[in-house]
Amino acid sequence: MTIPLTTSYLGLELPSPLVVGAAAPLSADPAHLHQWEQEGAGAVVLHSLFLEQIEHDWQQWLHHQQHGSDSTAEALSYLPPTNPRHLGLDGYLEEIRAASLNLSIPVIASLNGNRSDSHNIEWIEQTAGAIEQAGAQAIELNLYSVPSSLHRSSAELEAQHVELVRRVCNAVNLPVAVKISPWYTGLAALTEQLQGAGAAGLVLFNRFLQPDVDIETLQTLCRPELSGPIDQRLPLRWIALLHGRLQLDLAASGGIASGTDVVRMLMVGAQVCQVVSALLRHGPGQLRRMHRELEHWLEEHRIDDLNSLRGSLSQRRCPDPEAFERAQYLRAVGGTLQP
Repeated sequence: MTIPLTTSYLGLELPSPLVVGAAAPLSADPAHLHQWEQEGAGAVVLHSLFLEQIEHDWQQWLHHQQHGSDSTAEALSYLPPTNPRHLGLDGYLEEIRAASLNLSIPVIASLNGNRSDSHNIEWIEQTAGAIEQAGAQAIELNLYSVPSSLHRSSAELEAQHVELVRRVCNAVNLPVAVKISPWYTGLAALTEQLQGAGAAGLVLFNRFLQPDVDIETLQTLCRPELSGPIDQRLPLRWIALLHGRLQLDLAASGGIASGTDVVRMLMVGAQVCQVVSALLRHGPGQLRRMHRELEHWLEEHRIDDLNSLRGSLSQRRCPDPEAFERAQYLRAVGGTLQP
């Protein structure tokens, strides 16, 4: 028996709940995109376009456009064209166009940034609008930031993020998912504000790249590390807590590498699961293996509809709702530590 794995995410119909996350640099290769589609990916999120880079390009264009503007008419030929087009966006837009034309599954663009200062609004809106015109079917807005200022409150920082989400959502007719970190003072309240700002979904969670230091060379090092099974715990908990309380699609991200991992996330309420590290670690065929494991589990437990599984162990529906809050900690520290 073939069990249908179709699901919806951000208003899009997907053939599978397995979504390839922003797996840079893999997603920049059309061959990888085609392979993932053949292996049954429900959608692909392209690698991130960093808003800071677009802002830098925009500021450079403005500088050169205005520099020497009071010179003679002959000097005008040295200026860039008056229409900046999309500056650093050009290559990314071409990737979106090519992927949208060559794939039958949804293509989701990824924007990575955290600033919504008034002087940045124009390029934020233009970037989002250009991505929509290029053919992306959704945008994933990745709010990656390390709030190190001693003078900015958590409320101020969260308001800035909410405003950025609102600006991007207002600039396009595409659904926008927001990828956030777990490090907010009032995470649940923030998610409701993001919903009010127009977000259609949440991706839980970002994994920050943590720096290291070389004590011999005295250099600061940045070594990207692949996620593992332990990284599933945090998104699992928060998806369980948020499911049914918001009108947002929830995507799980972090350490998902098997079909049973997908089952676990669906049970707590995830709409889809994003996979990155498993593809980098295990190579071609991993998505197909995960699909087989998922189908085998569903057949073994006689489940023929993902909707009947989804949210069955969220906090609102599980037999022990306190397990997702402080009571879990109290029981854990009183028991035996697991290796």
